[in-house]
Formats: sequence, C-alpha cells, structure tokens
Amino acid sequence: MAERLIDWDGELEMGIHEIDEQHRMLVDILNEFHEAIHQHKGTDVAERILERLADYTRIHFAVEESMMRLLDYPDYPEHKRLHDELIETLKDLTVKFASGKKSVNFELIHFLKMWLTKHIQENDMAYTSYFLSRGVVAKPTNTLNEERVDGFSIKKMWSKLWNES
Repeated sequence: MAERLIDWDGELEMGIHEIDEQHRMLVDILNEFHEAIHQHKGTDVAERILERLADYTRIHFAVEESMMRLLDYPDYPEHKRLHDELIETLKDLTVKFASGKKSVNFELIHFLKMWLTKHIQENDMAYTSYFLSRGVVAKPTNTLNEERVDGFSIKKMWSKLWNES
C-alpha cells in the first residue's frame, strides 16, 4: 500500500463541519489517485478516480460559492477566480495525463497536493471567521437541519446543490 499523500489533520480543519467533511473527501480521493498511480493500477482506473476528483471538486466549489453569495462574502469574486483557475488547470493536466505521459503523473499529483493544502489553509481559512460571524454554526451534519443563515436552511441548500449537479 502506498504512503498517503496527504494526512488529514488539524491544520486542514476550518471548524465548519460540512466544509471540513467535503475537504476530507477531496483529500481521500486525491490519496486514492496517488495510490492508484503508485500501485500501477492502470490508466483507466486512475482516469476514473481523477474524473471523480474533478466532479467532486466542482460540487464542493459550487457549495462554497453559494455560501459566499448567500452570505455576501466580500472576497467572493477573487475566491471564485481561484476556483475557476484550478478547474482549468485540472482540465489541462487531465488531458496530459490521458495522453499517457508518465512525467505528468508526478506533476499532477504534486500540483493537486500543493493546491489543495494551500487553498484550504490560506484561501478557505480566510472566509471561516466571516462565515461564523454570519451565523454559520459548526455542528455535526446530523444537526444541520437546525442551522439557518438569513432564514435559509443550510441542509436544504446543500441537498439542492448536490441533487442539481
């Protein structure tokens, strides 16, 4: 078994349960991709994992961006630009990966690891205090139906986003 690429730890936790859980899922999928490459499971397997990572990333970004718009986060345009930039870079690297270039494996894994950890620790942490000051409560998922922001149920909003994607 390959060594984990990223270990989930307190440095990646934001204190907003649902966002932390989504970040944890991104870390898990990235670790799965790393393991598939390390164990030479084949391009087809790695491509399917990479596609899952890209899909989940888009869903996660949609959730974050919806929260930012709902809460009138002042740095939303810049944060969205960073998200859009990652999606484009991920598309480019995925095309290179699919072409079978072995050097892309390291480039892709290194890029995703650095981008994900840096984005969480710097860019996402920047909105945490703002979200919490606007009433987003850090509660376990099973109590999110009680959590409300400006009269909107967070659980219902996330459920709607998941079902639309």
